[in-house]
Amino acid sequence: MALIGLRAAVFDLDGTLMDTEPRNRVMWSRLFEAHGVPYDDALISSFAGRRGIEVLEDLAHLFPGRTAEELFEQAVSYETADGGVPEDVPVAGAVELVRSLADAGVPLAVVTSGQRPYAERLLAALGVRDLMDIVVTAGDVITGKPHPEGYLAAARDLGVPPGGAVGFEDAPAGVAAVKAAGMTCVGVATTQPAAALAEADHVVADLKEVNVEPGPALRVRGAAREIL
Repeated sequence: MALIGLRAAVFDLDGTLMDTEPRNRVMWSRLFEAHGVPYDDALISSFAGRRGIEVLEDLAHLFPGRTAEELFEQAVSYETADGGVPEDVPVAGAVELVRSLADAGVPLAVVTSGQRPYAERLLAALGVRDLMDIVVTAGDVITGKPHPEGYLAAARDLGVPPGGAVGFEDAPAGVAAVKAAGMTCVGVATTQPAAALAEADHVVADLKEVNVEPGPALRVRGAAREIL
């Protein structure tokens, strides 16, 4: 176990608070299939934690004649297309942890690679939007994860030094962003194996393994060395 003091908590959204991975994997898979692009699990996983448009820019050679913006819009359209996509569900313990932190007076923020309407919709579905002091989305930064810009902006707007904040992330790009910002990182192994989050300070299976203690502080039951 570990006890971590904190002055603020900053959460990723996809895979950390809401399990959107099954839906996202279907959307990206359909995009590749629609363009006849061979893909594997590693290619789909390259989207984890990053802004979709930035990943598509990196993969532009696979889609000659198409812009990243066009491809992103096409992928998003699959959410409402015939056949649908898997339903999003909260990560275990996420809502309870956010509410406990809010009750303890801890400033809260979300830093997501999603666009604002998307982030607002997911946070409302979780029932925690009114508890978040700051929401930093893809459109609020120049450079997405693994760059620390979003996490530094969250700390600045919360009025807390980055070293006093704890960031929660489920993807390697997000862990890198939290650490580059100078925050303590709790990796949440909901969408990636724990080994992929080895750069985090602590790794938990889900957010049921994190409790709020007086101080305020976080008691983390899982740790990287314990669940690898």
